[in-house]
Amino acid sequence: MIDFAAAREAMVDSQVRPSDVTAYPIIEAMLDVPREDYVPEDFRSVAYLGDHIPLAPGRVLLDPRVFAKLLDALDVTRTDLVLDVGCGLGYSSAVIARIAQAVIALEEDEGFAAEAEARIAAHSVDNTMVQTGPLTDGVARHGPYDGILIEGGVQTVPEGLTAQLKEGGRIVAIFGDAHKGQARIGLKSSTGVVWRRAFDATAPVLPGFRMSKEFEF
Repeated sequence: MIDFAAAREAMVDSQVRPSDVTAYPIIEAMLDVPREDYVPEDFRSVAYLGDHIPLAPGRVLLDPRVFAKLLDALDVTRTDLVLDVGCGLGYSSAVIARIAQAVIALEEDEGFAAEAEARIAAHSVDNTMVQTGPLTDGVARHGPYDGILIEGGVQTVPEGLTAQLKEGGRIVAIFGDAHKGQARIGLKSSTGVVWRRAFDATAPVLPGFRMSKEFEF
């Protein structure tokens, strides 16, 4: 029998804190949310290892270190409305919900969306709403957002998605692919979004976020 509470604490102590993520709300949320309940059944035993967890071809649950550092870069506060793009089975949204005022969890895979909704409801995450639709479209009707988190790799981010940010809002994404990349934080101003490097990271490119011509990182 796996002691998941102990595994959760070990994840934070060995993967999150050593990655310079020390913000108490993030630490507290990752200690509280049972990651093992938001992964496919076959991966429950490895839910707390330091690797991406496969969800489907080209889709993963980001590893704890990368996810924590993305959250840290996004700098979510208690008054923020956050759009979680590619929420998978709902883990990321459940964590963000502990930090933000409210979360819109977007998933284009209908099976994932249904699972995310069920798992979030089972854990009484009341400030999160799961929406189904193309990831690149965002959910404009519930915006504008203080923060947008893209849960996977991108080669380009559509302007229609960044347009859903408030002025002064932030967006984080992993630019590159499963082999080479870097996480970047974007700040929305009246003239658009300015991106800067946050840290090195890789993830499979999400559906719709691949450039049509050859991409060079």
